[in-house]
Amino acid sequence: LLFLSCIFQMDTTEESYLDLFPLDAIVYLTPDSENGKYFTYIDPSKVYVLGGLVDESIHKKLTLQRAQEQSLQTARLPIREYMVKTINAKNYHSETLAINQVFDVLSTYYETRSWPAALKAGVSSGKGYVLPDAVK
Repeated sequence: LLFLSCIFQMDTTEESYLDLFPLDAIVYLTPDSENGKYFTYIDPSKVYVLGGLVDESIHKKLTLQRAQEQSLQTARLPIREYMVKTINAKNYHSETLAINQVFDVLSTYYETRSWPAALKAGVSSGKGYVLPDAVK
């Protein structure tokens, strides 16, 4: 797992984030965050945990389940709120991103304070989502 503190400080460790930070400071990022919880801003007092799953079809909702078992706050990127589904050959739409894509989104948002710019930087069109102005 990769965790980000204040976005620009990035650390990797074999220690559990549960041992390193207070529970109320941890936000576990998962595309399955319930109740429509998504980022409205990045809180520099929080530590954001990026879970690393490669196969979204086999492990559906696993990151959400882990966060709930650990009594952690969850959040998701605001893909649904700022992007639209686009027609594609496979009729494929996914909000599950690789760790590097999530990192690109978060670091771009932190620099620009613009979700459209951040999502454009990190969400490839292969995910089946585009910004509304890209739809022709």
